[in-house]
Amino acid sequence: MQEDFLHYVWQHQYFDKASLRTEQGEPIVVLKPGFRNADAGPDFLGARLMIGEVEWNGAVEIHLRASDWHRHQHQTDRKYDQVILHVVHVADQPVRRTDGSEVPALALQPRLVPSLLYAYEALMAADNPQLLPCAGALPTVPEVTRLMMVERVLLERVEQKAAAVQELHERSGHDWETTAWQVLAAGFGFKKNTEPLTRLAQALPLPVLRRHRHEPRQTEALLFGQAGLLPAAAEAPDAYCAELRREYDFLAHKYGLHRTALAPHEWNFLRLRPANFPTVRLAQLAALVQAQPRLFQPLLDAPDVPTLERMLLAPVGAYWQRHYRPGVAAAKVPALGRSSAHLLISNAVVPLRVAHAQSLGDREGVEAAVELLTQLPREQNSVLAPYEALRFQHRSAADSQGLLALQRGYCQPRRCLQCAIGSRILQRNVPPSAS
Repeated sequence: MQEDFLHYVWQHQYFDKASLRTEQGEPIVVLKPGFRNADAGPDFLGARLMIGEVEWNGAVEIHLRASDWHRHQHQTDRKYDQVILHVVHVADQPVRRTDGSEVPALALQPRLVPSLLYAYEALMAADNPQLLPCAGALPTVPEVTRLMMVERVLLERVEQKAAAVQELHERSGHDWETTAWQVLAAGFGFKKNTEPLTRLAQALPLPVLRRHRHEPRQTEALLFGQAGLLPAAAEAPDAYCAELRREYDFLAHKYGLHRTALAPHEWNFLRLRPANFPTVRLAQLAALVQAQPRLFQPLLDAPDVPTLERMLLAPVGAYWQRHYRPGVAAAKVPALGRSSAHLLISNAVVPLRVAHAQSLGDREGVEAAVELLTQLPREQNSVLAPYEALRFQHRSAADSQGLLALQRGYCQPRRCLQCAIGSRILQRNVPPSAS
């Protein structure tokens, strides 16, 4: 059992409350269980209890064992002096506040509903990574509960991404153009190379890059050179790479870029298809920079997905149409595909637009940005397959993003108690006498 289960039981009062008494023998009436505290301090604040003949207002602290109070050093922390009831699974010892007064305790072990405990343990014990913890009980959950939960976690996911964009915006001195550059560059990392591309965007100032965008070789030289992916001119595998290296060395000296350049080992090539190599992505990013005098405003103003696709699918330079890496030739290197453009819209453009709308207090702008996800086709991957098999609605990228958030934020870490679906399953196992 995890402590979260006791939090859930206390919050919803799912336990036998007949002849409720403290370990000290005083009767208890729960007038208000309080609300979960997300900050440091006791678990529930604002509780109202009748203990004996006195009405108490204060906090409730919850532990699996009463002795955890001492293990967490609460007896020396004044924040816990406001605790009016110590709710535990097992009351193995009395505990006291900093002034030495004893904290009344309530042991829930003999009062837990067996069917609820069994349902909870079944969720926690599910060990097949290909299945949802609740897969067996899912048919008992109404469709509307599933839909509402997926919509909720979609908004949570978008909010988290938008918050990361806001942080970049603050670091950039509140420059939306620089923010757009860094968000879009990170998006071209497609997970495996998100981190080095983020650092590259920060190490290569956008004004420098934009100043040379009319010269394709200089744009490529800046990106590939600052990425640390150009061999020395004397070791260049062909004339084009040697020219890029000479251009980079000149520009890097001019703008003082050498000290912030990345190293080749910082990039991930392992277990990537050649079409996904970071060198290919850098060529595609270079093409986008060359094609767009500005990044932020076009991304903000694009009215629909086709407009964004045309912007993102800029053709790469001739050399990179036939080379996966410097000097490594191929008959043809695939261009950035529509599916990749859709991922960029989902993971970069939508969060950018949401963050900007939030900064203006524009609720309609937030809704319009999220609405873009419904215009995108659904994603197909192994993570989403179990949800499709269990008949979760999956019609667009909005559903895909919601299901991914559900899997990563709730199913995988077994946060069933915070999930509306898991909560609905558990509620079915609570008899009316305990609700």
